[in-house]
Amino acid sequence: MIAVIFEVVPHEGKAQQYFDLAAGLREELQRVDGFVSVERFHSVTTEGKYVSLSFWRDAAAVEAWFSNPNHKSAQAEGRRAIFRDYRIRVAEVFRDYDMASGRAEA
Repeated sequence: MIAVIFEVVPHEGKAQQYFDLAAGLREELQRVDGFVSVERFHSVTTEGKYVSLSFWRDAAAVEAWFSNPNHKSAQAEGRRAIFRDYRIRVAEVFRDYDMASGRAEA
C-alpha cells in the first residue's frame, strides 16, 4: 500500500477554490484502479494549511493518477493561481493494523 501526503497552503482567500478543484476531481479519482481512500484535514498548528491523505494499492495506481490529464491540469491551475506553498510525499505503508486486528503494541 502507498500513502500520498499532500500538504497545501492556499493563497489568502483561495481555500474554497482549492476545495472546489479537489471536489471536481473526486469522481474521477474514485474510478482509478487501485485507489483506496482519501481524507482532508485542517492543521491546528499552521494557519491555513490543509493535508490531503490518500491511500493506494500500489505505485502503479499512484502513477496512473499522477499522469491523469485532468489531474495534471488541476495541478497546473493550483500552482498558477491557488497554492502559496505545497509539498507532496509518497510513502510505502509497511505496517497497517487497528484495534480490531488484536495487535497489542503499536
